[in-house]
Amino acid sequence: MAYQRSQAAILAARLREPRRFLQVVAGPRQVGKTTLVRQVVGGAGLPARFASADEPTLRGADWIAQQWEAARLAAKDGGRRGAVLVLDEIQKIPGWSETVKRLWDEDAAARVRLKVVVLGSAPLLIARGLTESLAGRFEILHLPHWSFAEMREAFDWALDEFVFYGGYPGAAPLIREPRRWARYIMDSLVETSISRDVLLLSRVDKPALLRRVFELACRYSGQVLSYTKMLGQLQDAGNVTTLAHYVDLLAGAGMVRALPKYAGDVARQRGSSPKFQVMNTALLSAQTGLTLKQARADATLWGRLTESAVGAHLANAAATGECALYYWRERHHEVDFVVERGRRLTAIEVKSGPAPRAHTGSAAFAQAFKARRTLLVGGDGIGVGEFLGRPVSHWIA
Repeated sequence: MAYQRSQAAILAARLREPRRFLQVVAGPRQVGKTTLVRQVVGGAGLPARFASADEPTLRGADWIAQQWEAARLAAKDGGRRGAVLVLDEIQKIPGWSETVKRLWDEDAAARVRLKVVVLGSAPLLIARGLTESLAGRFEILHLPHWSFAEMREAFDWALDEFVFYGGYPGAAPLIREPRRWARYIMDSLVETSISRDVLLLSRVDKPALLRRVFELACRYSGQVLSYTKMLGQLQDAGNVTTLAHYVDLLAGAGMVRALPKYAGDVARQRGSSPKFQVMNTALLSAQTGLTLKQARADATLWGRLTESAVGAHLANAAATGECALYYWRERHHEVDFVVERGRRLTAIEVKSGPAPRAHTGSAAFAQAFKARRTLLVGGDGIGVGEFLGRPVSHWIA
């Protein structure tokens, strides 16, 4: 669990500092944000107050102020080391960032030694509040979906188990009961994320359509599909702008993303047909109704799951700001993933079976855009397990 440990170490180091800070921990549901923060704060030896806004009815700004005031009293008792206030599911509170800004600035004037950690399950909505009200006052830790290395270390999973069951640690104990596992994914993760992290916090005129867009995006994970073609598969779909907006909301909740085509030009990239990518392969597998054994026997489905697992590994790195992620297609040439880090480009092709001798897509892309590196994952290239077992930074550095 190298990434989780590195983030925990960063938070622990900050708690040892005498000065106050505002730390934001953001990531999708069920990736261990609350557990990590509780463990680190609990081991810091500081007076701490934990409070969660994850309730059936929305709390308000007064609730934040009440929790903050109680933590201020604890900070006075804590002397020079101060105290810690942890506010979980902060995005549930309307106008939370303005309230936090006011209280934080009051503490600055009064020299209150209060360290504040806020957690949120909708990364995009958290980021929106930060940029609008708290610029220059915070640091952020991103916790993405768990990687193959983390699931292997925690649960001794083989590669096939990770490709099919994905990176939700809370669902891991259920994999021996496939139907129960699938219900957990769909009811406790998918529906909760949509209802609490999207519908409750954003204006969505057609909730049923949003759910259908999610299902379709998962079904086409690893494939290019224009929004116009999506309209043809959806009833009461509105227009292309609506579909693109709904996909953006789902991406903000850490569920699926629409990768743009790499074109070396921002305007051309925006106008391209997207390639859909689940952020966790469990979101695709749970909807198939198949067991791991049945999925493994379906070569086409397994190929899509394998590519989606590689894509999710890259997409989660992109979600933390480590890189930007695209695909590329030109006539009969195609590259599954294009990773951009600074001015360096890495072209990645994924093969779940025997690979052809000539990889013309990568060669054509490298010639057109001067890619620094081209990689083949699977087939006669880098093993899928080896690729997923290392951080993305290892492959694109």
